[in-house]
Amino acid sequence: MLIPSSSTEHVHVRVTAPAGTDLASLPVRMAVVTHDDDPTEGEWREAQWNAPDALLLIGPNSATQTLARGTYQVWINIAPPGAEDVVRLSGTLRIT
Repeated sequence: MLIPSSSTEHVHVRVTAPAGTDLASLPVRMAVVTHDDDPTEGEWREAQWNAPDALLLIGPNSATQTLARGTYQVWINIAPPGAEDVVRLSGTLRIT
């Protein structure tokens, strides 16, 4: 994904869940980071659902995160009931 640094918009991550899963009922967080390691606790941001997509608003008019020019890794974290805590690298975001 390529976004200009002047743009404020949602980063979308498509989530494929098992049949019958109500994604909107599950907590979701996203992290947009410059490194390849797992995000630290302070790098996660609360996201929202527009199922089947998780959304995170970024950009200069966002209260969540403003990004400088560069290449970023986009991560998602979903916490379903039980012992699972799903963390996945979702893709790359380039800010121009």
